[in-house]
Amino acid sequence: MNTLTTIERRAMQAISTDSGRMLIVAADQRNGMKAAIKDAPNGSDAISREELAEAKADLVRHLANHAPAILLDPEVALPAIVDDGVLSRGTALVVGLDASGFETVDGLKHTRFVPGVTPRTARELGGDAAKMLWYTRPDRQGLDSRVAGEIRDLVAECEAEGLLLIVELLTYQLEGESDEDYAAAFPQLVADGAALAVACGAKVLKLQYPGSAEGVSAVTAAAQGVPWAVLSAGVDHETFIEQIRVAMAGGAAGAMAGRSLWKDSLSISADTREQLLTERALPRLRELAAVVDAR
Repeated sequence: MNTLTTIERRAMQAISTDSGRMLIVAADQRNGMKAAIKDAPNGSDAISREELAEAKADLVRHLANHAPAILLDPEVALPAIVDDGVLSRGTALVVGLDASGFETVDGLKHTRFVPGVTPRTARELGGDAAKMLWYTRPDRQGLDSRVAGEIRDLVAECEAEGLLLIVELLTYQLEGESDEDYAAAFPQLVADGAALAVACGAKVLKLQYPGSAEGVSAVTAAAQGVPWAVLSAGVDHETFIEQIRVAMAGGAAGAMAGRSLWKDSLSISADTREQLLTERALPRLRELAAVVDAR
């Protein structure tokens, strides 16, 4: 197991419930969040940066301030949500380091850092922790791969900065790979990705749900004691709740929920946003918290 430093342990406490389970509202999406605002007069493409920033601030006010932690981006949300006093002092801040989109090299996807944003920047923005996303195909990427090198480097940089790093992994279907072959390989790809990240020093993981209780057990074994949280991947709330029940029973350490909480609770109207987030998204968060803490 990759041991947490003292300051990293404090950060883990900050992003967890009183029972010690990770529970983070994910709101670092940019284009994905725009697409969730269905009632924009001229479509999501016409939503300005300022309008998106206002939506993110309301999401924090009416939803995330009721959670242990919120994941936000440094391109739209930060530093304003901290500087304007929107973020509650009782809600920890996780700063997303990954830029939107990806590049493809030799058939493999690679994410990029937000330009100019480093572990030091995340700390200066008020972050208790940082999160970085990597696309992985561990059947084609080993310890000498670009992604492995990037994970090792960022783990070391964050530890030197005294910043807890959450390593997010997304596996994906290769060009020319059949749906059947990918579906069959998916659970093992999630587990092998976890093993790769742990071998590169990762101390906290954010992973896709591997599809079954057996898959969860394989991921927990691959993580070798490193805590891992399940990401919602855009599924509906009811589906995610059941995934979390299975995952927590099989050794997962928590949940990081984004669209499953708020994808149908955003509006171009601030008044409508407040109503939807309060009456629809917040009860979902409370139900999720109860499931996360029930193990």
